[in-house]
Amino acid sequence: MLNNRFFFLLLFSLFSFLGNAQKDRKEIPLKNILNIISKQHEVRFSYIEDEIVVYALVAPEKKWSLEQKIEYLKRETKLQFKPVSEKYFTIYNDQKLDKPLCGFLLDSESGKGIENATIRIEKMSFITFSDAEGHFIIPKISSDLIQIEHQGYESFNINPEDLNVPNCPKFRLKSITQSLDEVVTQRYLTTGISKKTDGTIEVKPKKFGILPGLIEPDVLQTMQQVPGIISIDETISNINVRGGTHDQNLFLWNGIRMFQTGHFFGLISAFNPSLAQTISITKNGSSAFYGESVSSLVDISSRTKTVEATNNSFSTNLISAEFYTKLKVSEKANLTLSARRSLTDFFKSPTYRNYSDRIFQNTVITDLNTNEIVDYQSDVDFYFYDITAQFQQKIGTKNELNIDVIAIENTLQFNQSSVSLNKNSTLEQENFGGTIQWKTQWNAKHYTEFKGYFSSYDLNSSFKTLESNQVLDQKNQVLDTGFQVRNSNVISNRITLNTGYQFNEIGITNFDEINLPFFSRTITNVLLTHVAVAEGVLETENKKTFLKTGVRANYFDKFNFFLLEPRVQFNQALTSTLRLEILGEQKSQTLSQIIDLQQDFLGIEKRRWTLANNSTIPIQKSNQVSLGLSFKKNNWLLTLDNFYKKVTGITSSSQGFQNQFELEKTVGSYQVFGSEFLIQKSFNRFYTWLSYSYNDNQYNFDALLNTSFPNNYDITHAISWAGIYEWQKLKLALGTKWHTGRPITTPTTFSVTAANPDIVYNSPNNSKLKDYFQMNFSASKDWKLTEKITLQTSVSILNLLNTQNSLNRFYRVNTADNTVESVDTYSLEMTPNFNIRLNF
Repeated sequence: MLNNRFFFLLLFSLFSFLGNAQKDRKEIPLKNILNIISKQHEVRFSYIEDEIVVYALVAPEKKWSLEQKIEYLKRETKLQFKPVSEKYFTIYNDQKLDKPLCGFLLDSESGKGIENATIRIEKMSFITFSDAEGHFIIPKISSDLIQIEHQGYESFNINPEDLNVPNCPKFRLKSITQSLDEVVTQRYLTTGISKKTDGTIEVKPKKFGILPGLIEPDVLQTMQQVPGIISIDETISNINVRGGTHDQNLFLWNGIRMFQTGHFFGLISAFNPSLAQTISITKNGSSAFYGESVSSLVDISSRTKTVEATNNSFSTNLISAEFYTKLKVSEKANLTLSARRSLTDFFKSPTYRNYSDRIFQNTVITDLNTNEIVDYQSDVDFYFYDITAQFQQKIGTKNELNIDVIAIENTLQFNQSSVSLNKNSTLEQENFGGTIQWKTQWNAKHYTEFKGYFSSYDLNSSFKTLESNQVLDQKNQVLDTGFQVRNSNVISNRITLNTGYQFNEIGITNFDEINLPFFSRTITNVLLTHVAVAEGVLETENKKTFLKTGVRANYFDKFNFFLLEPRVQFNQALTSTLRLEILGEQKSQTLSQIIDLQQDFLGIEKRRWTLANNSTIPIQKSNQVSLGLSFKKNNWLLTLDNFYKKVTGITSSSQGFQNQFELEKTVGSYQVFGSEFLIQKSFNRFYTWLSYSYNDNQYNFDALLNTSFPNNYDITHAISWAGIYEWQKLKLALGTKWHTGRPITTPTTFSVTAANPDIVYNSPNNSKLKDYFQMNFSASKDWKLTEKITLQTSVSILNLLNTQNSLNRFYRVNTADNTVESVDTYSLEMTPNFNIRLNF
């Protein structure tokens, strides 16, 4: 019995050894095997190189017969061996493949394409990258393994014969759950938006899913879906983040500060949605490398890490048309061009008419400020455009050069006429900027970046009154120039140290001139700023702890003083499903927007940029801290953030008062206590979310009669909901927005005396408008027309229920009967829009 067991074990070990020996024998290209067989059996094989080059396998045993060897090769490769004669064979692939190898790389969870994955052939210099849909193509040049790598996904290898099929196969990649770019969740609100451990919200427009009311990934409309971000007047030129004003947000495009963010005077983003690659939105805890904002940071980058293949797109909707092209001018260089222009000056669509009615309420065009009935007509001619050009050049293996240029313009011309009079008025708004960036990756642990930039903003208007010969000319000009040096050193696998220096010079000019009676005023201010930055990043190997601390040291040359601004971002995994987040920052800004008169710049663009003088207009400073928790499990996501924010140095002229403080010039502060909550759930193709925000936002102006009262931008309660369905290339989204009305100041009585026609008001912001409610809908569908051409169609309906919401209310005196009238600005009516995009 013992001998039988010993014999069995010996026999099993022998077979295992032989099996492993066979398995461990080295695979060699099929072409080499055919050459060996040809010599062994004195036969010849005829074949097409492309049909066999991808195969590599273990050579058959030398002692096998010719027939056994051919059967073995047929079984392993699925190729056909047809005998032409006794010593001559033809080898062919009966699937008739005549195209190169190809495949798709998809995210294992969302099914979305993985862009910029590296595809290389082992032992060869060939390398390529996947496109926005995850598609890649490689030539049939080797039987070596194909290596797939991406920083956010697990690497793996593909046998080339696995790609040698009629249709491009799909490979699903698993994301790296513990990666350097750690995220709280990959899908935040919709596909293509994620929340990172440093507190930022990151948007990838090319992977963007769909949001209610949007036909394309408009960055400034998208950010309003994030809890704590709202626009109280529906415009993207008045975005309020945690109770701040729009000018307290820093908007960057490839490192260029943008002073104009909207087209159509705030209803459309000024940034071409076809262009952006990555958008980072930070409400608190921004990096020490960013200054000049006491509220949020919106950093838009349209650069790519790799040189991409040539691709183009063209799209149009009921407002504008745009094109985008990226040209691969060499193996190491890309040239990218984009342009968008409105159709409004020769095509008056229903969408345009609704937008026009919304913007031109309560302005000089509708003449609501006169108490006389004048028989005149207004002819409005309006258009906008934006243009960008980018050049990317890889120099060697360590250096890269980027040059970017952007131009944005709005132009409004209107003619007012009566029987005997005819007057033309104009308003032009332009932002032009450029940057040059040089990056050097000295080695795996040392990185340096140099950047020089400029941004020029011009706002010009000429208003000619119909009833008189008075002409009012106004200008607001900003010139922002500077350079930055940034250095990054990896100290260990846990610690990274970032340091830098920044220099900035900014000048602002404001000009006013009236012909009757003659008055002219020009005010110019210039400020130089030097900044030193130090920042450390700690991240444990298990990715449970993330800590970034930094300090920004500002020196203001004109005022001769330093200002230190500490920053902190901390994220800790408490359990596998629960994370704690603590963010804090001190920030400042020297630029702000003020309103001298509500009718400045024709009453449409009332704000003008101005520079701090450290007295009547001080440097604004903010302190903010937040404590948050996030829970993620079984496709559930819950986030809760509680924050405190205080901003000092604000002027009453920057807050848009239209009550007893409209003409006051004083300095104060505001402070906000708030909470933001989001609950989100995914059900395969359907997912939904609900968000809630609470703000208690109070002013404090010591010089005013009422020192403390509600902020003009105090939206106490805000709720948003959306339900989104995605199936293959079809996407549907329905959502609602509700929030309490904005504060207003009511008169004590609705009548005045001729001797004293001034309005007597109650205490400031003593009342609120009615609650705001809006329902929006969007749908999109992608169509694959050919291998390289796709068509994207989308439709949206804003204010689906055509709800009339009052966005603002101010009061004026009607001298005809000595009464006080209320004038409301209403929300956009039900407005459809559609977009057609062709990618090729």
